[in-house]
Amino acid sequence: MQHLALFVVCVLGSSLANPASIKLWRQGNSRIIGGSDADIADYPWQLSFEYSDSHICGASIISSNWALTAAHCADQLNVLLMSFRAGSSIRGSGGTVRKAGSGYMHGSYDSNTLDYDVAVIKALGSLLDPNAQAVSLPSDGYDPPGGLAVTVTGWGTTYTDGPAASTLQKVDISIVDRSTCSSIFANINTVTDRMVCAGEAGRSVCNGDSGGPLVNGNTQVGIVSWGNPECEAAPGVYANVGNLRSWIRAATGV
Repeated sequence: MQHLALFVVCVLGSSLANPASIKLWRQGNSRIIGGSDADIADYPWQLSFEYSDSHICGASIISSNWALTAAHCADQLNVLLMSFRAGSSIRGSGGTVRKAGSGYMHGSYDSNTLDYDVAVIKALGSLLDPNAQAVSLPSDGYDPPGGLAVTVTGWGTTYTDGPAASTLQKVDISIVDRSTCSSIFANINTVTDRMVCAGEAGRSVCNGDSGGPLVNGNTQVGIVSWGNPECEAAPGVYANVGNLRSWIRAATGV
């Protein structure tokens, strides 16, 4: 049975605190670690997830009115204050802004371990335009293999507690096999089958990238979730979209 946690107008999710040892990549200012400027036309599924009109996370377009993001981006937030900016490379300006109406967090989401870190949010109106198109999703159960070439995009910091930049960033990286990743993060958190790792020291994600898409070509295989408190030190950890694919379909019909 699929686990759905509905949120509509009320405050979202769990009141449990996140452990200090896990770094959530939410509420940051601008760039990916080791990245370069990106054009939204090349990554038209990328969304800026805004709260009270300010960027807090990334997200991706999976249909005309459904956005895919991390559960921890939406946890304990009021849906009436959520919106998505589509079709713009510049954080905070341009493109089309749509308010959120409702959505789901995974019912097994754990704010302590970041397991099942996935949410889908329905926009009030279409997210699509010439520079805003839906990403493809993998088949049910797809687990990206170690070494697979992937790209992550977002507006996260350029280094730990680093400066802001306004332009969308991207970095080309590779999947790290789960056993290696588990060893890297052994003293921080458990890497489960609902997670996938990608990147390396100096080429990864940071604060503000949460919820954003990790893609192989135009297929999304991961959602930015958590990582080492020092962004430059290690790969990033992502929610595994293939593992969570059937839940996404049950929640959205996509």
